[in-house]
Amino acid sequence: MTMQEIDKALFAAAEAVRAKAYAPYSKFQVGAAILADDGQIYAGCNVENAAYPVGNCAEPSAIAAMLAGGGKRIRRVYVTGPGTAPVTPCGGCRQRIREFADPDVEIISHGVDGEPLVQTLEQLLPHSFGPDHLKK
Repeated sequence: MTMQEIDKALFAAAEAVRAKAYAPYSKFQVGAAILADDGQIYAGCNVENAAYPVGNCAEPSAIAAMLAGGGKRIRRVYVTGPGTAPVTPCGGCRQRIREFADPDVEIISHGVDGEPLVQTLEQLLPHSFGPDHLKK
């Protein structure tokens, strides 16, 4: 599969799951799709609850799906949300992605009505602290 085909598949997966997001409080539905080291695409959406803001963002939902499906490492991330501005992962999600991705992994952020923003994890989370810092 070419990178263009992978990106189309990631966008489709993120958009499909975004439609299933549970966001009755913010009304801001987000979908995320991960290409994992096993070649599979795993997707997740945001899930809010009445104890707002305690909920799940789309990115950790996709990471949980990846781990449950047998994937171990993130190779590429696609995040979609409403509007024209790119929907980038929040700070907490950037750190969660860092746990399973190398700094050069590309994260494509997309507002469904606008142009995607392609950045590496290093660009989104410079000088990050990750699992490699804890190895002795």
